[in-house]
Amino acid sequence: MDTRLHGITVPELHKETTQLIKVLVVEDSPVVREFLIYILNADPGIRVIGSVSNGEEAIEAVKHYRPDVITMDIHMPKMDGMEATRRIMETSPTPIVIVSGSTDPHENSKMFRAMEAGALAVLIRPTGIGHPDHEASVRELVQTVKLMSEVKVVRRWPQTRRGPVLPSSPKALVDRPAQVKVIAMGASTGGPPVLQTILAMLPRDFPLPVLIVQHIASGFVTSFVEWLAQSSGLPVHVAVHGEYIAPSHVYVAPDEFQMKVVHGGKIVLTKDEPENGLRPSVSYLFRSLAAVYGGEAVAVLLTGMGRDGAEELRLLKGKGAVTIAQDKDSSVVHGMPGEAIKLDAATYILAPDKIAAVLIGLATNKDNKESQR
Repeated sequence: MDTRLHGITVPELHKETTQLIKVLVVEDSPVVREFLIYILNADPGIRVIGSVSNGEEAIEAVKHYRPDVITMDIHMPKMDGMEATRRIMETSPTPIVIVSGSTDPHENSKMFRAMEAGALAVLIRPTGIGHPDHEASVRELVQTVKLMSEVKVVRRWPQTRRGPVLPSSPKALVDRPAQVKVIAMGASTGGPPVLQTILAMLPRDFPLPVLIVQHIASGFVTSFVEWLAQSSGLPVHVAVHGEYIAPSHVYVAPDEFQMKVVHGGKIVLTKDEPENGLRPSVSYLFRSLAAVYGGEAVAVLLTGMGRDGAEELRLLKGKGAVTIAQDKDSSVVHGMPGEAIKLDAATYILAPDKIAAVLIGLATNKDNKESQR
């Protein structure tokens, strides 16, 4: 039996539902909506408690049924997924996973704007039954829903229009080494908006190269890079095998490759085994920095689940590098930076704006600027 609320279809709940992960599916296509419901309900740990066809209905359904996780389409009538995400995070904070059928990088940049508003993850919609990638894509959706259900999201206050936020007192924060030649940052859940914040604060004449590993669903890295580039004064690229890192450029690890830097400043992409279950892995990149640059590197470990990069951040600190972990209050998930802090791997524990301040302070060190010439 179904109950109905202003056009919202809500399956009658079994008694055991309170022990399951309760999911609201937001998708305008009836066929896709039923497909997602079928996939999610097939898992014994998940129960779809409702489905709606646009953002307006989603806001109402969240208030009435308090789901543990929302799967959200982006392109919908009346109110799109980006605006619905923003309003839900301002009124009824709930973990949101963006699920899209689009593979167009230009269209997908809208998904990352939804992440600015508070969505936790973006995924390509699972492929159809019979497709060779069907089982893997279903597993990814189910696993992501389960992981995101554990995240304690907080209310996002309505945004007001304002100018760019300038980092505060960089000189006061930095005990500067003589030279820094490269910066590397690693992030997972909640990372895209943090990376955007940091890169947007770096000036156009920022003299150091920046390497990034962001755990993200396969197929989205090009969209992610285009989105970062919209707010960054620095050129942002998907890293290419064999290219040399250049000052004032940002390089993001591509899908399904490990990324490292070798002597001479050349990027090497490999199909080496996943580390911590991940490829690209932050640990893999950080370890290469420790070997090649040692104390002339800066490494930053940002919000994310697990411990990827934590041990290697300690390795870098031991070699004299400046190491930074994001603080708990500003992290969506304090797994990776939290593990690094437990290991005493962080020189600094900072919020994103202060991280940008430290990076600027290091880069504007007179000795360091001369070393980049």
